[in-house]
Amino acid sequence: MAHEDWTVDRLHVALPHSASRQQLLQDVNLTPIENLPAVLDGWAAAAERLESARPLIEAARAHMKVRGVLPDELEARDVTAEILDDAEPRRERRNDRGQGAA
Repeated sequence: MAHEDWTVDRLHVALPHSASRQQLLQDVNLTPIENLPAVLDGWAAAAERLESARPLIEAARAHMKVRGVLPDELEARDVTAEILDDAEPRRERRNDRGQGAA
């Protein structure tokens, strides 16, 4: 799907986990309007990466179902640091929202 063809609904459907779908909706609802295009571009890029990986994911699932192990060419790697780095801007925005006028 072309980048400009994404809608919030299509992004929501394309995300594989309820937590990521919930994060998308939270980001859309809590992001200031002037920052929304950049946030949506980030989600569209993530959805496009998932869509392009779908054939590999499906092949790995089929291999796992038949053989009980992942294909040798797929390596397991710890992506915890990448996930935490990705989450950092959202944590900062959440903290900023909590600093409102009293």
